[in-house]
Amino acid sequence: MAGGFEKLTFSGAGGEQLAARLDSPAGKPRAYALFAHCFTCTKDIYAASRIAAGLAAEGIAVLRFDFTGLGASEGEFANTNFSSNVEDLIKAADFLRETREAPKILIGHSLGGAAVLAAAGSVPEALAVATIGAPAEPAHVAHLFQEAKPDIEARGEAEVLLAGRPFRIKKQFLDDISERNLTQSVESMKKALIVFHSPIDQTVGIENAAKIFSSAKHPKSFVSLDSADHLVSKKTDASYIATVLSAWATRYLGEDTSQDAVRAQPGRVVVRETGEGKFTQDIATEFYRLRADEPKSYGGDESGATPYDLLLGGLGACTSMTVRLYADRKGWPLEQVEVTLSHEKIHAEDCAECETKSGRLDQIERRLHLTGPLDDEQRARLLEIADKCPVHRSLESEIIVKTALA
Repeated sequence: MAGGFEKLTFSGAGGEQLAARLDSPAGKPRAYALFAHCFTCTKDIYAASRIAAGLAAEGIAVLRFDFTGLGASEGEFANTNFSSNVEDLIKAADFLRETREAPKILIGHSLGGAAVLAAAGSVPEALAVATIGAPAEPAHVAHLFQEAKPDIEARGEAEVLLAGRPFRIKKQFLDDISERNLTQSVESMKKALIVFHSPIDQTVGIENAAKIFSSAKHPKSFVSLDSADHLVSKKTDASYIATVLSAWATRYLGEDTSQDAVRAQPGRVVVRETGEGKFTQDIATEFYRLRADEPKSYGGDESGATPYDLLLGGLGACTSMTVRLYADRKGWPLEQVEVTLSHEKIHAEDCAECETKSGRLDQIERRLHLTGPLDDEQRARLLEIADKCPVHRSLESEIIVKTALA
């Protein structure tokens, strides 16, 4: 299938229908991951969306869902607690196991991170666990409604504002988080662990990451999120987590040995039909995989770049690299290169400088955006250098393409 998403529902721990979203890669997933969102958040929080998209791009499908009583899921939030969240997670893993494949990666943000640590032992197929800004103990969230604690203790419940929204918190919630101890769960987990945490997290202090990390057995990793806030609201931070998590998880999933995996030897490129759509292609270099397709208006599925997109991308990348190399060699203050390209067919008679005078020609327009305190002479020289990139020279020279049956 082409990459995309599905809206799904499954039965939670209490029988309520929980709303879920499955983000899938193009083609058969290498593995499935399960994502648990932060306390009183939903599956659609930016960090969850971006990380799921990043993993899907790496061939890993991600199921994220709203816990009971939150987002589009059924149920009453006031009747839930940390234990019920853990049970919802286990139900989500069961759902994946029954309908697709059991999750090999568990990911949790904030209290969701504590929940995946508690649930990990109940998902035997899971090989790796990732936490993002997670508390070492679920009782940590009690500080969010400390002022309301006397009312909760006296009346059994109270309404509190969390992230600007009112929630009813019952005494059973406080009792539940105070009785849970994650240390034993982490010590006995026997799964690879990666801990993401910001040293300036004002909601869950960095000491929580230290406790989780020290309790876990190897293999374990820690990644500092530097200036990120607790909700990972900046795009750059969410993208960074997605990139690192994708690379880290691949280590524990092992090499992709499926027959569908396209591989290429050094110095070669392999292109093969996927069988998923009329035009969909897998492209492999020695180190990377790409996807090619055509627009829907041409009968394609739009699951990847078009062949001309890839051609323009190659020219643009080569142009940027060549300009950068020259500017650095000269010591010029070039801060960033951006190349915008487009392709069209034109009538030969409309091109005064072209040798061909009949029929149609290919025309590529390339615009350079050079950022930095460059003078006019430097900018003019870099414009000349752009025409000297190897791919540009190849396109303008005589090219011989030899085709044979393998």
